[in-house]
Amino acid sequence: MRRTSPPFRADHVGSLLRPKELLLARKQREQGELTDAALRALEDRCIREVVKLQEEVGLEGITDGEFRRAIFHVDFLKRLHGVTVSASEYKVKFRGQGKEIDFSPPVLGVAARLERPQGGVAIEDFKFLKSVTSRTAKLCIPSPSMLHFRGGRGSVDRGAYPDIAEFFEDLARIYREEVAELAKAGCTYLQLDDTNLAYLCDPEHRERARAIGEDPSRLPSVYAKLISDSVRGRPASLSTCIHLCRGNFRSTWVAEGSYEAVAETLFNEIDVDAFFLEYDDSRSGGFEPLRFVPKNKLVVLGLITSKRPELEDKDMIKRRIDEAARYVPLENLALSPQCGFSSSEHGNDLSVAEQVAKLRHVVEIAREVWG
Repeated sequence: MRRTSPPFRADHVGSLLRPKELLLARKQREQGELTDAALRALEDRCIREVVKLQEEVGLEGITDGEFRRAIFHVDFLKRLHGVTVSASEYKVKFRGQGKEIDFSPPVLGVAARLERPQGGVAIEDFKFLKSVTSRTAKLCIPSPSMLHFRGGRGSVDRGAYPDIAEFFEDLARIYREEVAELAKAGCTYLQLDDTNLAYLCDPEHRERARAIGEDPSRLPSVYAKLISDSVRGRPASLSTCIHLCRGNFRSTWVAEGSYEAVAETLFNEIDVDAFFLEYDDSRSGGFEPLRFVPKNKLVVLGLITSKRPELEDKDMIKRRIDEAARYVPLENLALSPQCGFSSSEHGNDLSVAEQVAKLRHVVEIAREVWG
């Protein structure tokens, strides 16, 4: 039951630990000590190396490790004309691994009508990635909902968008334009990273949505339409998936709760081919919500954690795959880490060698399960 098209039986979410020299170079660029061209050249070299690492591990879907980004969604979305980035006074409490971290991620806002920049957002990045691998180049970009959830209606200027529906229409149009150009450049594997639908599984975050004037019961359908509109018209050659995340910062997390709260909408109203789901611990609940997955969709089970270096017991992982197969046929399942290893440039608390061991673990288990 080996798959020759994405998502693959052994897959990964995308981000990988940044080399120290790359982190230093980015600081030097911020301080004006390094040119954009010099930073780009270093990124290119580091990406070539991490592509080789993924190929040697045995992965088929190859990413650039998100080495050109500081935070998985901000660097992409801030390139859209009309988007603003500001500091936040609101602290998000990340927890796990016996620690708590208060972190204030940058706040995205919309101050003017949205437009896609000339030349696109990630087109050149994808072209480079495709040029340095003989396998399937996988591009990971933030879900369009990431521009709305944290601030809601209040983050979108009413002068620019008196009708919020026009904001969603413009955002979806820009994504469609980007996706169409990516497909022309040869992209056959696209992943949209979304924290919002997973956060809406958590009563605490549902309450926060209400506090900013949003209806948490309505938002899943709003975002399902936005995401579906954003990839509408894509060619059949482009496999599109969505990854749900409950927070991934320095090995800690933000949200918890069963997928039950969003499952029927998630699996039946979002027009994508596959779903990457976090299932590395009890925070995600059981597999029962998978009963809503249509027969033509795939589920990539995030059973291997990217937050800790210890390797999971293979037999335990196989038992959990069997449990999930009660709701989704085994041929419609695959395996991956629950999230990336470095959703922000800070990275999780693993070494590169431990990261490689995790990825190799995914590949080995997938081969033993699916052949």
